[in-house]
Amino acid sequence: MAEPGEQLPEEVLALIFRHLPLRDRAAAARVCRAWAAAATCSTVWHNTNISCDCELEGMQPQYLSACLDHVQNLRLEFVPSREPSRLAAIELLTALAGRNPELRGLCLECRGEKRLFDSGRDVLDAVHALCRAARALRHLDLRRLPFTLDDALVLQVAHGCPELCSLFLDNSTLVGSVGPGSVLELLEACPCLRALGLHLASLSRTALEALAAPDRAPFELLALRCTCPEDARAPPLPNEAWAELSRRHPGLAVELELEPALPAESVTRVLQPAVPVAALRLSLSGDTVGPVRFAARHYAATLSALEVRAAASAELDAALEELAERCAGLREVHCFCVVRPSVLHAFRTHCPRLRSYTLKLTREPHPWRPTLVA
Repeated sequence: MAEPGEQLPEEVLALIFRHLPLRDRAAAARVCRAWAAAATCSTVWHNTNISCDCELEGMQPQYLSACLDHVQNLRLEFVPSREPSRLAAIELLTALAGRNPELRGLCLECRGEKRLFDSGRDVLDAVHALCRAARALRHLDLRRLPFTLDDALVLQVAHGCPELCSLFLDNSTLVGSVGPGSVLELLEACPCLRALGLHLASLSRTALEALAAPDRAPFELLALRCTCPEDARAPPLPNEAWAELSRRHPGLAVELELEPALPAESVTRVLQPAVPVAALRLSLSGDTVGPVRFAARHYAATLSALEVRAAASAELDAALEELAERCAGLREVHCFCVVRPSVLHAFRTHCPRLRSYTLKLTREPHPWRPTLVA
């Protein structure tokens, strides 16, 4: 009798198994020799998503260990407040640091709330160790890590991962501890960097000038988050520096996220006319109408996504209608307050590229789901 799976080549089985969750991959590997070979080949593990909250429970350690060498890009989820999930994530990162120097991409995602006064030192130490070992690392995404990231981590990445292409540090922490000097050192050490996510306080005019240098590789994405007191106190970045950066990198897209910690005077310093804003997220405690009008008048050529969290008002409705008329390239607009029908009509009429929107005409239970445009 032929073993199960012999009717399909290993290459075909691998293409199937690569879409399975981790637990199902392990189950497939126990079916027969042919399936075991396919379930542990590099094709299956090149891009891997692991949830430490459920997938690693009952997992055979030898099976996972044998496959770590094949992982090129890893997306790792864990719940920091659940000790088994947290320990599993740390053990996996530590194992990768010891076994897989060829790791190319790492994205860490925390789900749920972290414990009060949890600095995440154990998790960050594991990230440090991995960055020391994985010199081929090209992509590091820590946006969903709820711990304070500091200069030591940035410098470790800068000197340990010279081929780095993207780094995202714009997480939801309430304390900004990455200084502009560390970012400048990162830019000097990683000439291939083309995407960067930071808190506003971590960016400086000198960094913008370094990015605009003639010998700099094309820079594509700069994501800036303004959420903590350090961001509110950050010195303004001059419009001429943004203009020079835009000239040097005409394809640059800037994503701005402005949250309640930012006072009105800081908002006016951040929103410079020459910034090539592609995505703007406004969740301000003060005036929102002014920033929406500013975006309509200065970012019409670049803006593709807008998110607004504010109280409903006739002034906001008028500002949104003006933005719809001017920003024909919008692909997404999400407004988390009730708007009048003319706002919805304006976006549907003037934005032919619109693909999804959240524009509610009556109050509905949350969460509000976006409408997809066919």
